[in-house]
Amino acid sequence: SVESTALRLITGLGSAEVQPQLSRFLSEPKTLVSAESEELNRALVLTLARSMHVTGTGCETLSGTWCKDLLNTIMQNTPHSWANHTLQCFPPVLNEFFQQNSVAKENKQQLKKAVEEEFRNWASMNNENDIIAHFSVPGTPPLFLCVVWKMILETDRISPIAYKILERIGARALSAHLRKFCDYLVFEFANSGGGQHVNKCVDAINDMIWKYNIVTIDRLVLCLALRTQEGSEAQVCFFIIQLLLLKAAEFRNRVQEFVKENSPEHWKQSNWHEKHLAFHRKYPEKFAPEGILEQTGGPSSPYHSLPVYFGNVCLRFLPVFDIVIHRYLELPPVTKSLETLLEHLGCLYKFHDRPVTYLYNTLHYYERKLRDRPPLKRRLVAAVLGSLRDIRAPGWSLSEPYQNYMQRQTDETTWVPELDYYIKLVKRIVDTMAGKPQFPSTDWRFNEFPNPAAHALYVTCVELMAVPVTPSLVGNNLLDVVAKGYTVIASNQIQLWINSVGLIMAALPDSYWSVLHDRLISILSCPQLSTWKYRNTPFQLFNFNITHNAMLENKFSYSLALAHSMWHHAGVGQISTVPQFVKEKVHPIVKTEEQFLFLCHLVGPFLQRFNTDRPRCVMELTVELYELLEQVDRNSVHMKYMDPICDLLYPLH
Repeated sequence: SVESTALRLITGLGSAEVQPQLSRFLSEPKTLVSAESEELNRALVLTLARSMHVTGTGCETLSGTWCKDLLNTIMQNTPHSWANHTLQCFPPVLNEFFQQNSVAKENKQQLKKAVEEEFRNWASMNNENDIIAHFSVPGTPPLFLCVVWKMILETDRISPIAYKILERIGARALSAHLRKFCDYLVFEFANSGGGQHVNKCVDAINDMIWKYNIVTIDRLVLCLALRTQEGSEAQVCFFIIQLLLLKAAEFRNRVQEFVKENSPEHWKQSNWHEKHLAFHRKYPEKFAPEGILEQTGGPSSPYHSLPVYFGNVCLRFLPVFDIVIHRYLELPPVTKSLETLLEHLGCLYKFHDRPVTYLYNTLHYYERKLRDRPPLKRRLVAAVLGSLRDIRAPGWSLSEPYQNYMQRQTDETTWVPELDYYIKLVKRIVDTMAGKPQFPSTDWRFNEFPNPAAHALYVTCVELMAVPVTPSLVGNNLLDVVAKGYTVIASNQIQLWINSVGLIMAALPDSYWSVLHDRLISILSCPQLSTWKYRNTPFQLFNFNITHNAMLENKFSYSLALAHSMWHHAGVGQISTVPQFVKEKVHPIVKTEEQFLFLCHLVGPFLQRFNTDRPRCVMELTVELYELLEQVDRNSVHMKYMDPICDLLYPLH
């Protein structure tokens, strides 16, 4: 369907693509935003949130954000709110927007009363025309799917009149009925006694999906996953999703059959179409309610099904499953349920367009939520990348030490890799970028990444985010690959290694690369910069080529090189944190001329980039440099390097 394709396109946007692609429509946001599909607009908001988080652009002010008109248009077309556990994961700018534009919550008790009233109307009316008119007239509360569900629950069948009403309502308007139905289901389950009644309720929903074709599993689960439910009701909602996907055999059987019989590399199969047709013969798909097909089943019927040339319910479910996993991650109490879903349905990731990118986005966006849950991180990696083991050569993604860690017992997550592990991971990227193959050969025309270097970077980041140690430990080890491991790096390759470390750190969440700031502070605070005792000048010891080639003290020049590498690869959102870092952390420390010169060497090379991407940052840094110069002047008897300092500050006037 169009909605399913749109969902795949929206959620498939790369984080760096979102702003440039969507900015083209900002003068006319209505052309981009769905006029009636709340689910598609919610998916767009979630993609925006993920993009802002990964690119580090979510901390701007709401008035200055590039997508404010887009968000306003979404709220005009499909006003909605988000649960607190989802808002907590949003970047600050989106969180602020939805806090300011809150939508009144519906009274669930009144919803229940309204459904019961409508069901009484259904039971008491005898004239067919009156019933059809009452339930399908525009403006009637969209509760008919609730009525149909109660009908199946009480009579175990659907009246033929109901099909005529469904036909009159139409597929597009039925979306509003589906949203009310999801809210009603959660309320009913939350307030039911459990046991047999719950089983009967789920069976009735399954009949609506598989027996009567009134709603498809992917649409219903997507709608349920995106409704705004808080606390225990959110847990009930996820419980319903788990029951729908796993309790009845219909969906599980389709997934198992499809995964067993098919390969995602369909271009390599000569009999792909025969397998596709065989699957649809075994599990035929109908795109209108069963009763309507029976009533209007002639050759001239408007519901005469066209053949399905590509796709099936399993493939349509994949983008929905992406969203479902993210919703589960936001609510720690449902972790067990998520693990069960991954165990039974994770094999579908064999057919995902971008499995490594999805895993990277998930581990990056939910880093804070997953930080203290290493078993779940390992389970996610195993489900998504493990699903590809049949079609990918060994060693295509994860390193051998990580694969050994994955094979341990479920509860055994204590593994603290040594520096050598990080050196080997960085070496894999260095060698890949130098053109030495480190991964099994692959056809890059059909890969999610355009080249081996991009593949190496993202599989490495996925692995580093899934290692069961703290982000600061990973970050410090990455810096130590150069700071301590330079002794095992070929002298003529050191710059390639520094470049690779910067590339990796810039692609990781801020909790990993913020250790670079801590490292710079410890360098600035060291006694050698407070009292200069070297024979060489600061300009010589801060110069990478001089210290490297002459084997002089290298801690200053290597730290500068690592910072420059990370900032060079960093996005504009990440690099915008530098002025704040200088103001809050560096300012109190700088007292000597050598410390000031170190800072000038640190920020000087990036003034041009700041001027292009964030002109405000140049002004903030200039003010800081002048204030620090005054601070140094007050603390110094004599300043030796006034000429080069003036040369730097003169163009900043």
